[in-house]
Amino acid sequence: MESKLTPGVGRRTLIKSGVALGAMSLAGPAIIKARGETPVKIGMIDPLTGVLSAPAQSEVEGAKYAVKLLNAKGGILGRPIELLVEDSANDVGTGVAKARKLIDRDHVDVIFGDVNSGIAYAISGVTYEKGVFQIVPGGHTDEITGKDCHWNVFRICNTTSMDANAITPELIKHFGKRWYFVTPDYAYGHTLQAAFIRALKKAGGEYEAAMLPINTSDYSATLIKARAYKPNVLLNNMGGLAQIDCMKQFVQFGLDKEMGLGGALYELEEVVAVAPSAQTGWWDMEWWWNQPNVPEVVSFVKDFRAALHKTPSARHWFGWVAVHSVKLAAEKAKSLKGIDLAHAMAGMELPPDVALQPGKVFYRAGDHQLMPNVFTGQVHPPKGGDKDDIFTVADLVPAEKAWPLKDTGCHMTYPS
Repeated sequence: MESKLTPGVGRRTLIKSGVALGAMSLAGPAIIKARGETPVKIGMIDPLTGVLSAPAQSEVEGAKYAVKLLNAKGGILGRPIELLVEDSANDVGTGVAKARKLIDRDHVDVIFGDVNSGIAYAISGVTYEKGVFQIVPGGHTDEITGKDCHWNVFRICNTTSMDANAITPELIKHFGKRWYFVTPDYAYGHTLQAAFIRALKKAGGEYEAAMLPINTSDYSATLIKARAYKPNVLLNNMGGLAQIDCMKQFVQFGLDKEMGLGGALYELEEVVAVAPSAQTGWWDMEWWWNQPNVPEVVSFVKDFRAALHKTPSARHWFGWVAVHSVKLAAEKAKSLKGIDLAHAMAGMELPPDVALQPGKVFYRAGDHQLMPNVFTGQVHPPKGGDKDDIFTVADLVPAEKAWPLKDTGCHMTYPS
């Protein structure tokens, strides 16, 4: 069940307001006016306030960065791009209301969102009803491109099953088969924990679990239960500020001396927010900036750092890919109609300067899920004098191996 956590309805921000973008002005003008061309409107809904605000802000920053660069090169189909950003306030009702407003009042061509899986799922019902093309940059719950897939919805981030299946062998290898889960009680946590349990049971493991509200800040009772269970590893499946709080208390309780730590995601935004003692464990990264053998990544990171004075995270990459995907599909279809974009994007491969990783990265036609690599490895305190060099990649797991189409439950159909 999705929680309603943050009261009030957030305000809309245009591309020139809202998320701070460091020294580089991605502010204005919001649209590059080219001979009075009607802009291509993209509505982006994310929880800019609340416990998931840090990853949400990074996704918006990545999208804005892409918009600014593409507008300087002519936009999409020769038209400027206008990004309308809305705060879902980490609330399902608010997110759905914002989607309806963007579609009915602002007449957007495309919807992006939401970081919160439950909100992304609910928005997909609205866009499907109205036939509007949607990209989910960062909401992971399986159903979005699984059993409840829609012809108009595509996803960039991994599914929860992809992340769980990719990291499970590493967790077993390094720690063992007795696990304790700390999991958020909403759509993302439900499917993530279920995927982990399936993988663990297949390997003959055992577990106990605590399912907690997404905005939990006090983990003392949960960590006492974890200590009593004596697991090989604790899986911290919380996100954003909640995950940071859990990490800090895990170390304060001394549990880092008693058990391993790991899980699906421990993102750059969260890792850099904790002390070195809590920068530990085996995790997935859905994209990683330090890929010295991939020239396109080296160039992207250099330019991004120069522009925003920060290191790009996977969330920035999600926003970057989302905007570029619309451009690629629109120019392939020579159209911005939802059905045309969907047919153009199904099976579409990303070029190297958008994919930013080795190998073929494409949208799988059978479920509209992006098929990148899952970066598995170890989080650690900064190395080499770079405060953001906090992860060492151990393996690149192909997404199709982590979540084969036959396991998704998706039966894709299009309007006749």
